[in-house]
Order: sequence, then structure tokens, then C-alpha cells
Amino acid sequence: MVAAPDPAGGQEPAGTTLRRLWECPDCGLRQVVPALRPGTAAHCLRCNRLLRRARHEPLGRALALNLAALVLIGVACLMPLMTVSAGGMDLSANLFSGPKNLRSDGLWELSAVVLFTSVAAPVVKVLAMTYVLGGLQSRRPWRHLRQVFAWIEWLRPWSMVEVYLLGVFVAYVKLIDLVHIELGPAIYALGALMLTMVAADAVLDRQAVWEALDRQEADPARASWESPGLMPEPMVGAIACEVCGLLGQPDPDWPAHCLRCGARLHHRKPNSMARAWALMIAAVIFYGPANFYPVLTVIQLGSGAPSTIMGGVVELLASGMLPLAALVFCASVVIPVLKLIALGAMLVATRLGSARWLRDRTRAYRIVAAIGRWSMIDVFMASILVALVHFGGLVNIRSGFGAVAFASVVILTMLAAEAFDPRLMWDAAGAQEEAMA
Repeated sequence: MVAAPDPAGGQEPAGTTLRRLWECPDCGLRQVVPALRPGTAAHCLRCNRLLRRARHEPLGRALALNLAALVLIGVACLMPLMTVSAGGMDLSANLFSGPKNLRSDGLWELSAVVLFTSVAAPVVKVLAMTYVLGGLQSRRPWRHLRQVFAWIEWLRPWSMVEVYLLGVFVAYVKLIDLVHIELGPAIYALGALMLTMVAADAVLDRQAVWEALDRQEADPARASWESPGLMPEPMVGAIACEVCGLLGQPDPDWPAHCLRCGARLHHRKPNSMARAWALMIAAVIFYGPANFYPVLTVIQLGSGAPSTIMGGVVELLASGMLPLAALVFCASVVIPVLKLIALGAMLVATRLGSARWLRDRTRAYRIVAAIGRWSMIDVFMASILVALVHFGGLVNIRSGFGAVAFASVVILTMLAAEAFDPRLMWDAAGAQEEAMA
């Protein structure tokens, strides 16, 4: 099946991508994605999932933007984010101050999460992408390019520069009435870094990277699967790699591995339903403490005023920050609840083999998988406030167990969405229809 009109009639015009057999990662339909000219896209015939968008110069521009991102990351890590003053004392914070102070408060779990998502994951992602794209410019292949590019796909959702920057903005608004505050160079570097990383992802064609790796390290086993001519019919028993998308015929006598990236091959994600249920139930358990226990405690002149997630929203409303209060409410309350409801509904419908609203449920899954990371705003805000406000007996801000529980909810729901295989919804509906026929 052809996922988009093929004006070339099976022949590739110059500058186009390869025709290739593709299994949609959302509904499991196998179809031929035709040769695409730069600027065009192919969508799944059944669920409308974007399968591929061909880009103009997808490798060179992405490399330049990732090199620029490396410079901006250096500035963001070395320069101060903000400087605050109170009672004649000055304090400044950088990207590492929040995790450091969270660890000093005994919240090492939260410290590790903030450090990984705000610093480690973005740095490793940009370094790895620069290594892969730089290696593709070399005449002699660099080592482990395929494995490194596969790691990038795993790191992508955990790199949260844009979410962190929004958390910093919320912290800034909360601090305006409490202390005198000045923005540091790292804030502007983070803003530029966010735009640069978004642009780098936008101009990159991931399949163009895999095709370039195939050309650089020619492999006859892959050449028979991807060619300028007509593609073969889907083979019985072939499995699509969840990392690079290549369809491979596994050896029944050996553990199945992708010929291109080396990832383990599974017809569907192993134990998908059980893992998704377990992670979702764990998130529900943590959701109660996340809303009951304080996320922050502001101690002024020896007296403490604990603040929960909803308390923070009420404070923003009282300050007249209606748009920001709405944003925090949606990110910290609405999104986690809707994610849990949507995941539960998808799991129940799959278990029942329901064929109703399959496209809508698949679209909902894509939304759930994409927006969960934005709930980390409150966690990042807490890390900034803890780092900036500790002025002895005058005023201090400490993070509470509510922040740990809420971070657990966010991570568990992200892992649950990753564990769930949306193709099972289509498989279950098809099996139910066959049983009723």
C-alpha cells in the first residue's frame, strides 16, 4: 500500500528519499512510503500518523544548529541564572544550584531527576547528535554511530530545556514580591538554546540519517529491503524495529536483533499491557501525596507557610497572574489527571477489544505521549526557588515531599505511555471482529 501519491511511478527523482516498506508505529499497518521530495510528507493511510517528512539539507543544517547549541549549553552551565538580594545579602544560582540544594535538604531523588532532565539529558543529546552528524560528514566512518543515534531516540523525551525555562519563569514571578531579583546571562542562553534545539529537531530528517548511515556502511542485507525500485510485499514474520523502523526477518534460532541499529526486535512491546497498568497504578498512588503534601515551604522570620500544588495556583491568582495561574493549573493538575484517565481508557478498551473510535484513541495516545513532560514545571520551579532563597533567619524556601511525589507521578505516567503499544488497540479490535465474523 502506498502511504502518499507516488508521482514518480516507482522511479526516484534526483534529491528525493528512498522508497521503503514501513510499518506504522501507531497502528501496525504496513505500507510503501514513496520517494519524497524535500518539503513533502507521508502519512499513514489508516491512522494518519506522520511517517516521514523530507527536509531540505537535513544533515548539514542540523549539524550547524547542534554545534551552536553546544556553545549555548556551555554559557548556560557556566553563567548565573538569577541573582537575588534581601536584607543586604546577595545570592546567585546556576543550573547546578537547584539539584545541589535539593540534595542538601535530603531530597536526593528529586535532585537526580532535576539534574538529569535539565542538564545531563540535553548535554548528552546535543553531544551525541553532533557526533553522529559530524561522523556522517567524514569519509571514514566513525565508531558506534548507529548505537549513538539509537540512544538519542531514547533521550529525546527526557531532554526538557523548554520545560525548565518555563519553570524558571514561574519561579521569577513568585520571587518578584519576595526579594529583589536580577536575571543572569544563563537565562538568555537557555532561551536561545531552546530555540536552537527546537530548530535542530525541526530540520532533521531522522530517516535521512539512517539512510546516510546505510550508505556509509554498505550492507547487502539492508540493500534488499530499501532500494530505488519497487518494494517487496510485506514478508510473513517480518518485525519492525521500534528504534529505526527497519523491517527485518528474524532468525528463529537466535534472539532477534535489528540489522541496522542492533536493537532487540519484538512483534509488539513485551508485556506492554501489564507494564502500562503497573506504572499507571503506581502513578495514581503517588498522585494523592503529590497534592496533599507541600511542594514548597516558605519560612519568613521563623514561621513556615507550606504550599501545595493548588496553593501555588491560588497564590498566582491572588497576585493577578491569571494566564500564568491557568498555565500552571493545566500543567500540574489537568494534564496528569487527563493522562491517567486517557491511559486507563485505552487499556480497558484494548482489553475489551473495542473497535470504536480507534483513530481518536490513537490520536489521544500521541497527545498523551507528547504533553506529559510539561507537568515538570512545578518541579523545576521548586528547584530554582530552593536554590535562590535561603537568607538565614530572614526568609528561606525549602522543598517538600509533595515535589518528590509529583515528580514520581510525571515520570511514571511518561513511562506508562512509553510502555503501552498503541498497535495493540488495532490488533485487539481486529481479533474481536474476526471472532464475531
